[in-house]
Amino acid sequence: MAADGGTRAVVAALLANTGIALTKFIAFALTGVSSMLAEAIHSVADAGNQGLLLLGGRQSRKEATEEHPFGFGRERYIYSFIVAIVLFSVGGLFALYEAYHKFHEIHDAHGHPEDSILTSRWWWVPLVVLGIAVVLESVSFRTAIIETNKVKGDASFAKFIRRAKQPELPVILLEDFAALLGLVFALFAVTLSLLTENLYFDVAGTAMIGLLLVTVAVTLAIETKSLLLGESAAPDSQRRIAAALEATREFDRIIHLKTLHLGPEELLVCAKIGVARGVSAEQLAEAIDTAEAAVREAEPLAQVIYLEPDIYRANHVPAERPERPPPAGH
Repeated sequence: MAADGGTRAVVAALLANTGIALTKFIAFALTGVSSMLAEAIHSVADAGNQGLLLLGGRQSRKEATEEHPFGFGRERYIYSFIVAIVLFSVGGLFALYEAYHKFHEIHDAHGHPEDSILTSRWWWVPLVVLGIAVVLESVSFRTAIIETNKVKGDASFAKFIRRAKQPELPVILLEDFAALLGLVFALFAVTLSLLTENLYFDVAGTAMIGLLLVTVAVTLAIETKSLLLGESAAPDSQRRIAAALEATREFDRIIHLKTLHLGPEELLVCAKIGVARGVSAEQLAEAIDTAEAAVREAEPLAQVIYLEPDIYRANHVPAERPERPPPAGH
């Protein structure tokens, strides 16, 4: 369900950004406004990012292989991390470079370049384009919010972005928010440039768009890095899994329990279980089968389960792990 909602949000954003990018490029070609170029590149980066998210979703559905026995669920995390890199480099750094370039161009022309929005008969085009872009981005952002509300529960949007295991919705939420805020920056920059005949406002708007995109990209990279490293199940999921194991009659206690997301909708569960003394191998095997079924019923994401039976000893000290061998060649 969450994956379907994420896909709808991604497709809505892709369609919106493709149309917006085209109109922004036309506006820049007619007026030479640098904030319009920064916004056009921003929309191209966003559209490319949505294509990457869709590709990641498709790749993640490949069947497990001998080389990748746990499947390809993390492909969605990898492509989301690439999205952060693209947004940082293509979007943020380009906008900052454009602001730097435009500043020197205006400075060398003593504040009044020959070809600028102040001398163009198309001065009104950026205002119209930005107005249309705000409407389209608002529709895309509304779709992302609706789909997020279906899965985030009582969590705030900030907490959802930090804790979500499905990367698509957090990425689209942040991108659409950045897109709307960037459009506001561009609209103010163009309007103030026209009202005051001071093109440095355009430079400031372009720089603000660049800083905004860099900030969002770094935020996405940090959150996606955590998913790539491997996050445990949510606390509620862990409690459901533990309760299902503890309800098995032959199990005395959970000695330790570890979970790991193999992908957004797939969970690895590993547990060492203390069993009652005197339980036969046949009874133990049946108990493990029963416990695995109970865990999957309690937490459907638990697709891969490994249970290790043991006899609980209160004063047992685990053996130390062996030291790692030195790197090859030393």
